[in-house]
Amino acid sequence: MNTCGFIDAAVEESLGAIGEALAENGRVVVTGCLGAKQDLIRKAHSSVLAITGPHDTAAVMQAVHAHLPKPHDPYVDLVPGTGVKLTPKHYAYLKISEGCNHRCTFCIIPSMRGDLVSRPIGEVMQEAENLVKGGVKELLVISQDTSAYGVDVKYRTGFWQGRPLRTRMLELCRALGELGVWVRLHYVYPYPHVDEVIPLMAEGRLLPYLDMPFQHASARILRLMKRPASAEKVLERVRRWREACPGLTLRSTFIVGFPGETEAEFSELLAFLEEAQLDRVGCFAYSPVEGAAANALPGAVPEELKEERRARFMQAQERISKEKLKGKVGKILRVLVDEPGTGRSSADAPEIDGVVRFKGGTAGAFVNVLVDRADEHDLYGRLR
Repeated sequence: MNTCGFIDAAVEESLGAIGEALAENGRVVVTGCLGAKQDLIRKAHSSVLAITGPHDTAAVMQAVHAHLPKPHDPYVDLVPGTGVKLTPKHYAYLKISEGCNHRCTFCIIPSMRGDLVSRPIGEVMQEAENLVKGGVKELLVISQDTSAYGVDVKYRTGFWQGRPLRTRMLELCRALGELGVWVRLHYVYPYPHVDEVIPLMAEGRLLPYLDMPFQHASARILRLMKRPASAEKVLERVRRWREACPGLTLRSTFIVGFPGETEAEFSELLAFLEEAQLDRVGCFAYSPVEGAAANALPGAVPEELKEERRARFMQAQERISKEKLKGKVGKILRVLVDEPGTGRSSADAPEIDGVVRFKGGTAGAFVNVLVDRADEHDLYGRLR
């Protein structure tokens, strides 16, 4: 049973899922982030067979085989080079690092997963190459901090296909861009060197898409969060990116109701939203996480006010999203089909963004869709 321990709601959901699994068959091995809190799990479910921490496959398999000896299975023992994916055949997540060097006050990921550990670039590229050979059409690059890739190893030089490659985001993006599939970047911090990958998007070597969690716009709130950005610099950088790559899609997430957030600071956030005109946005009401430094901050915002601000924020973004999507009506978009009748354009990441709806299509195929209409989240059209 894989678990999440990032926020209290996730802890409760994970504990509930463990209980359901125990009720189903009584033999459960727990792993994932919540595994770092063994006492909490044992207190709630003393009968679990074993508990391991995150990214510890060897310990999980050791626990499984301790209670269930591994028989020879010609199907499982002959797992293909692409490995076993939980996503559809046509897209896959490519994790390039684990952990994070930031100490955001609302987050406990470093205490669970440790500091940044970048995967060797040759290993990452080999996995990507294997996935593409196995039929993957879209690679979604993920980590806790994609733009910090290689910092921990001082951008050490690795090798792929016999040629040297620095362990650095730009070099990784260039190499991934050679594979001939969609490459989408997630969890990118707005560091200055992100400017270097925008030309690759303008050239069509990467999807013109950046997932960049800004979290807030108020300078004071950002300092309390210990976030490495300022709204003014972000807006200027966004303007430059759009000039260099006019078709760029920007996705971000924000937190409202952070401890001490005033109505004026929330208004700053709304003003930032209007000026930035982001394409895709998610918003969360602040939720205290056990062990997070932000819990000790004064000025807790009442739950009702948090939810009211979140609703106002999303209402503002819906207006922006509707206008931006309306601008795509009449255009022909290249769409990757997820299932007949539903697909995604370069502006849409799976499960978190909108979709393009039409009649027909085969899962995993690219099609051209003429957009006839739009709403706040999705596009509707017909095959061309």
